[in-house]
Amino acid sequence: MRYTYLLINLLTVFFPVVLSFDKKVEFHKSWKFIWPGMAITGLFFLFWDVLFTIKGVWSFNPLYVIGVRFWGLPLEEVMFFLTVPFACIFIYACLNYYVKWLMPFRLTSIISSMVILLSVLMLIFYHGRLYTVVTFGLLLILVLLIQYVFKAEWLNRYYLTYIVALVPFYIVNGILTSIPIVLYNNAENIGKRVGTIPFEDHFYLMALLLMNISFFEYFKLRKLNQ
Repeated sequence: MRYTYLLINLLTVFFPVVLSFDKKVEFHKSWKFIWPGMAITGLFFLFWDVLFTIKGVWSFNPLYVIGVRFWGLPLEEVMFFLTVPFACIFIYACLNYYVKWLMPFRLTSIISSMVILLSVLMLIFYHGRLYTVVTFGLLLILVLLIQYVFKAEWLNRYYLTYIVALVPFYIVNGILTSIPIVLYNNAENIGKRVGTIPFEDHFYLMALLLMNISFFEYFKLRKLNQ
């Protein structure tokens, strides 16, 4: 069905939008802090997406998109960088309100160190795979900056959000890769999958979410300090 990818996008964002007006979390009041970061991150990832599509790292099944394209990308792929970050930041806000337990900063540092080590190893052993190199290269830079340069106090809550976000990630990405709507060139990744989902996709999500939450926290803090 040509509307499949579009429908996935709409369902991804439907409940976060509706539940944004919950009187406890009141996520709608934070929307103004989301848009600038989503715009910056979205443009960065769209540039990456366009290049990867041109290079044949991945492609899109024409049977499941409506046919409207921007810079060679289906409209639905452009929407992906709005719907998925919005839904994930909504999860982040809900966890901040409802979950009082905080991951110890020592554990946060250990997780960051493990991500950095994994990224370095992937860059060494799979330096010829474009998707692998760009994904882990970006993730390495982001984690180094946020953990050790900016020393963000919210990073422990980010990791908890990432773990929770893996649940909808497996649903949405599972559909996208099993139908498949998005087709991957295994010559540009390590060729390992969790079900039908490429290994790199898990860390692509990690980088996408980390960048969006970084900007969300930055713009929120800047407003509070005015």
